[in-house]
Amino acid sequence: MGADAPPAHGEDEVDRIVAAWARVRPDLDVAPLEVLSRVTRLAHHLDRARASTFEAHDLERWEFDVLAALRRQGPPHALTPSQLLPQTLVTSGTMTNRIDRLAGRGLVARRADPSDRRLVVVELTEAGRGLVDAAMAALLEREASFLAGMPRRDRDRLADLLRTLVRPFETPPDLPTPR
Repeated sequence: MGADAPPAHGEDEVDRIVAAWARVRPDLDVAPLEVLSRVTRLAHHLDRARASTFEAHDLERWEFDVLAALRRQGPPHALTPSQLLPQTLVTSGTMTNRIDRLAGRGLVARRADPSDRRLVVVELTEAGRGLVDAAMAALLEREASFLAGMPRRDRDRLADLLRTLVRPFETPPDLPTPR
C-alpha cells in the first residue's frame, strides 16, 4: 500500500500508526508495520476469542493443545509424552505436570505401550474426546466468523502468503504419522 496510497477498505488503527511514524520519522521505511502490526493486532483478537471459547468448555489453552494433539492422531488417540513435546512446545517436566492434571480430570489415561512395556503412552479418554471435539467445533465456528467477510479465494491467498512469512521461523517437528 505505501504511506501515500489510500487504504483499499477504509482506514484502520494501523494506517493511523503508520502515517504518524511516516510523518515524525520520514527517514524510516515503516512499510513492515503495515503487515506485521496487523498480524499482531489480529493475533490479540484471536487469542481473546480462543480463550473465551476454551473457557466456555471448561478448558485451559494448554489442555486443549494436549487433547487436540492426541485427537489428531486418530485411533487409538495415544502418544508417548516425548511425542507430545514437539506438538505442545513445552519441557518434559511441564508435560508430566500437564498429563497428571488431565488424568486427574479423567480426560487422558496413562497406559503401558503395547510395543514396549517400559514406555508409557497417554491416551485420550472418551470424556477427553468428547470435550476436545466440542471445543474444536466451537473454535472453528468462532474462527470462521473472523473470515466471513473475505471471499474464499482471498482466504486461500492470505493463507499462502502467511505460510511464506511463517515458514522460516518453524522447523518441521519429528512427529509420528497419523494413522
